[in-house]
Amino acid sequence: MSSIRALAEELSARGNDSLRHLFAARPDLIMPGVPDFAALAARACARVSLQRALEALSKPELQVLEALVLTTNEDEGRSGSAVELRHAVGNATLGTLESVLAALSQLALIYRADPPDTIHSASGSRRRYYLPVARIREVLGSYPAGLGRSYTDLTAASALFSDRAAAIVNAIPGAVQQQPVEHHIAAAYALERWAALPEALEGAPPRTAEVLAKFENWPVGAVPHALARIRPGRRTDNPVDWLLSRGLLVPLDDEHVELPRPVGLALRGGRIVPELSLTPPPVETTTTTEALRRNAALGAIGDVLRTVSALAVEASERPIETLRAGGVGTRELRRLATALRTDPDPAVFALELASEAGVLSLDPDTSTWRATGAEAWLALPRPEQWLILATVWLDTHRVPSLAMSAEGSDQLSPLSGEGQRPDAPAVRRRVLEVMAQIAAESGARGTAQARGRCTVAGPEALRQRIDWLQPRLGRRLRGLLDMVLGEAALLGFTGSGALTSVGEAVLRDDFDAARECLEEFLPAGVDKVLLQADLTAVAPGYLDPVLARRLALLAVPEGRGPATIYRFSAASLRRALDAGEDAASIHAFLAEHSSTPVPQPLAYLVDDTAARHGRIRVGRAGSFIASDDEAALAGLLADPAARPLGLTQIAPTVVVSNASPSEVAVVLRELGLSPAVDASLDPVVRLRRRTAASPLPTPAPRPKQPDSETVEAQLAILRTQSPVGLNGDEAAPLMGIETLQKAIRLKRAVRLNIVDALGNSSVEELRPVSISAGRVRVFDPERETERVLSVHRIIDVELA
Repeated sequence: MSSIRALAEELSARGNDSLRHLFAARPDLIMPGVPDFAALAARACARVSLQRALEALSKPELQVLEALVLTTNEDEGRSGSAVELRHAVGNATLGTLESVLAALSQLALIYRADPPDTIHSASGSRRRYYLPVARIREVLGSYPAGLGRSYTDLTAASALFSDRAAAIVNAIPGAVQQQPVEHHIAAAYALERWAALPEALEGAPPRTAEVLAKFENWPVGAVPHALARIRPGRRTDNPVDWLLSRGLLVPLDDEHVELPRPVGLALRGGRIVPELSLTPPPVETTTTTEALRRNAALGAIGDVLRTVSALAVEASERPIETLRAGGVGTRELRRLATALRTDPDPAVFALELASEAGVLSLDPDTSTWRATGAEAWLALPRPEQWLILATVWLDTHRVPSLAMSAEGSDQLSPLSGEGQRPDAPAVRRRVLEVMAQIAAESGARGTAQARGRCTVAGPEALRQRIDWLQPRLGRRLRGLLDMVLGEAALLGFTGSGALTSVGEAVLRDDFDAARECLEEFLPAGVDKVLLQADLTAVAPGYLDPVLARRLALLAVPEGRGPATIYRFSAASLRRALDAGEDAASIHAFLAEHSSTPVPQPLAYLVDDTAARHGRIRVGRAGSFIASDDEAALAGLLADPAARPLGLTQIAPTVVVSNASPSEVAVVLRELGLSPAVDASLDPVVRLRRRTAASPLPTPAPRPKQPDSETVEAQLAILRTQSPVGLNGDEAAPLMGIETLQKAIRLKRAVRLNIVDALGNSSVEELRPVSISAGRVRVFDPERETERVLSVHRIIDVELA
């Protein structure tokens, strides 16, 4: 029976509580909904869904699943139970194995099957037998449990070994009981039997055990010139040559070898899993004080908020240029780091977060990043700003660390298209969750006994724990772990290496608690500065963004950190006067926001600079309007429809405009006037593009578990459908592929109902050879040729 059909029948026989548990553990099975149990079983056997489910398995669950895969065979009807697995898994009782198998069955990774033919006679047996679902072997890979392939598979994979297999077997004393073998298939079966015997390693040269120990966890290794070192029948003092000559190592190519499965099992004492890891290994942790954790986190939060806010202001005044290939170049990044008064790495981090949070957006016309959300961002309270950055960082696929300072040539440009990892959100959350779990365990054991101490779990401790909790996720995590920890420290999720209370609250999606924590510990913004006689102003903390922006217009910021120093000069004051300030407004601003009287040198500098400013005025005009009718010009200046022209009166009869002559003429004609355009004037004036400010978008919510209403609606649909209806649109294609794969394994022919481009169907008997990428390669015995068929044109498959 098809495994999809068997799983569909098993799922239909389950109770609603069991199905609810399945949907909670594998929410992708009903997102979107399925029409019947057949579609549900087909989706549970899909490759992507199986990959997600396997990444959630703990080490003991994965070990038992791999052992079941290696000890069962659906084609031969050989199922497995806890009794058979007890001999293949070390340190495991029947009760433990039954419990793990039941959990795997609950997750729809294995299904109940009939006992093997040899056990049918045992009436009344209460053993539960299982088989893995379709495609589970494919998703696990070629080397489940870290064991190599069988000799029959290796002879098919290595042509050179296949040619020499018979000679290798015949040269080994005792490998062939009767007459010498001639075919590579017979040689493979002989090696399969002989390699598992203890005498296979008799007479091995010294250090052979050391060579074999290198294959303890993985069966593939690198051996230079492996093909040339196969020497059947010859003994040598080199352990690698000795193993190759006796078939105990099989060359895959000239540089790689593989340890066959029988040899690996013999080295493990005949067990697929030498020892079942029932409990997580202990990890080494350290502690830090609560004060250090809080101060480090608050410093990081203040720095990242200041940098993002400064970036929003900077990008509003000057868009960020990009490279032709995309991303921000090194020169532009250095300019930004200088303008933001920070190092390149925090500048990269701020760039990536600001783009994901909607503070910056890419203008496709100019290929520059503009601060379209700056106004909305600067108007938000600081706790809200941090919560946006925190949620964006947790859920984004971008990895800012890929563009930070790194050794080698793999460093990417900030905001480039290559700086993404699809698994980044899952890895971030899992790392922080494990950090919180280790901290909770240390607290429960009383490890952090001193009051005010916090647990610090380093990278190695996190790797060890995740390798037990989710081994398959841990393999992908290794390249991202250090990056995640570094970014978490920059954002304030961790402080002094320990997870912070606000970071843990965001991880639980408890934003109210996170907001309260931030409002309690995050210093409030100040609206006063200390003006000094040396023409400087000292900000004693975080300044309100509006105040900081105006103060930066009057003075030049110096230094870093929250206590910023602003230095006044004639040049900085002229810049403010050019922007529309005057002496009175500057004096009023300084008096309002100074906690001390305005120093006399600063007041004199403001008055002296303002007195010199404006004696010669320079402006911009793209065209002018001249008329003897002063009343008409006055009416034009007052008309709201003429405001886009940027009109300025420079004389009673002359008005200048920022627009070109042709644009001015169009607007004047729309107002009912009849202007005359001087043809000698240049009609082309490049105007600065103005991008409208956009509200700050809310970060996309993290995908959650289906709610109870969705689950109950799905259960209602499933219960109204026939439990054995397997001809649905979603189940039928996967069942056809499963049948084709089985025919390939068994080397059997199939009858295919094929539809051509005109919709005509025909039934043919063909022998499938391989299937991949939606195409199946078949051998046509009538024409004695091979053909390639598209899977979507096959509407029915059955074994011949």
